[in-house]
Amino acid sequence: MSETRQDWLDPTAFREQSGGSRIERHRHSDDQIIYPSSGAAEVRTDAGSWIAPADRAIWIPAGCWHEHTFFGPTRFHCVGFPSGSLPQHRTPVVITAQPLLRELLIACSDPGDLPAAELDRLRGVLLDRIARSPEQPLRLPAARDDRLRRACELVECDLAVSRPLADLGSEVGAGERTLTRLFRTEFAMTYPQWRTQLRLQHAIRLLADGEPVTAVAHRCGWASPSAFIDVYRRTLGHTPGTAIG
Repeated sequence: MSETRQDWLDPTAFREQSGGSRIERHRHSDDQIIYPSSGAAEVRTDAGSWIAPADRAIWIPAGCWHEHTFFGPTRFHCVGFPSGSLPQHRTPVVITAQPLLRELLIACSDPGDLPAAELDRLRGVLLDRIARSPEQPLRLPAARDDRLRRACELVECDLAVSRPLADLGSEVGAGERTLTRLFRTEFAMTYPQWRTQLRLQHAIRLLADGEPVTAVAHRCGWASPSAFIDVYRRTLGHTPGTAIG
């Protein structure tokens, strides 16, 4: 399911989205912050993808072509700001949605009959909080090299299977050393680091869709549920059982 570009020219909005729904490729003349107060929202651009569960938000700079995909029933909040409001964020970035930031996002995305002057003050505080929120490692860069892109697709096809880099190289026509170099030069990550990021992104999707933690751990390739829980906690600061609001 997708929606037209015209429906989303306004960067400030609130909607409820069903799991699996999409908003097709579009861009805004304003900067934008998006936040799922339930479920999970993914932003995809030509440069990669970013995902936010219900305790994260994604900043999208003005002019950035992007599309959205939603996982699980999602309450989707968007707030727009004038272009260049946060010049330090020139590409999309995931940030922590701490309690005050979360409440400000909810209020500003659907202000109702809130007086304009009061809304302006709330938006100013919201922008300050966004600027101070720590960035989160929930990004998967897109490969430019065809061999690297095919290797990534092979891994993503079945995360439950652990594919050695040498085996991937033989299938895509590149040596292990070549793929190692490509992961570092294009992604600034090792192959295991990238694979962990991929597994986490898929885990967030599955958790939002209501999959049990044990099933998510297996489907995403962790050796045990406890191994998955440990990686999730170290990355996101809490267990996956509390991931989706």
